[in-house]
Amino acid sequence: MIRPACLLFTAALVGASPAAAHFQEIIPSADVLPDGGPVTVDLVFTHPFEGGPVMNMAVPVAVGVVKNGERTDLLGALEEAPQGDAMAYRLTTDLETPGAAIFYVEPEPYFEPAEGKFITHYAKVVVDSYASGEGWDESVGLPVEIVPLSRPTGLWTGNAFTGVVTRGGKPVPFAEIEVEFINDHGIEAPNDAYITQVIKADANGTFSYAMPVSGWWGFAALIEADAPMTAPDGREVPVEEGALIWVNAKPVE
Repeated sequence: MIRPACLLFTAALVGASPAAAHFQEIIPSADVLPDGGPVTVDLVFTHPFEGGPVMNMAVPVAVGVVKNGERTDLLGALEEAPQGDAMAYRLTTDLETPGAAIFYVEPEPYFEPAEGKFITHYAKVVVDSYASGEGWDESVGLPVEIVPLSRPTGLWTGNAFTGVVTRGGKPVPFAEIEVEFINDHGIEAPNDAYITQVIKADANGTFSYAMPVSGWWGFAALIEADAPMTAPDGREVPVEEGALIWVNAKPVE
């Protein structure tokens, strides 16, 4: 039972963003299910490389899956999965037929006082049921979205992931993309510049990035929304819309 929680190459590497970049995680128990079956998906709003802190999530506006052209609402399948004092969520569903299942989440806007803005990250991840290799390039139709141009499943460490940043279904020229991985390896960054990588898309909204270590990698294209929102103190503040996709790289052993 859910209770509402309170909110209080085609691209060039251009540098690194400040530490503590926000990423909406949507991480499945596996990116490929050779025999289909159940998959668990965790929704956490956090700083992946640093392993936290975890920010409080309200009940999402929308959670679902697109598979073989059909959309299924999974909001009713969400279960609370708190991490410390912060609310996060989890769902489990069965993938009974072959094809790419594209899970997505639209969270409630999160106000970040330190940055003076609201953040809404439209995040998605692809799970390939029965290792079909089909349907992974389908668009979910999110307001801002990264549509993969290379298959986002079955990737080795060192493979390049390529995608196109879209807004309203159209490419976003020269969009800025932040890149981080979930640092399960305990890797220490030499300094803050290494925590979040930053790349820019080309004139067609296309970018590419080679993943140097294994694990889950998040790509977040950050775009300012057309309309501001009202902060808790009554000010009109900008809204950061993030188009996120998560892909997994397996080690070559």
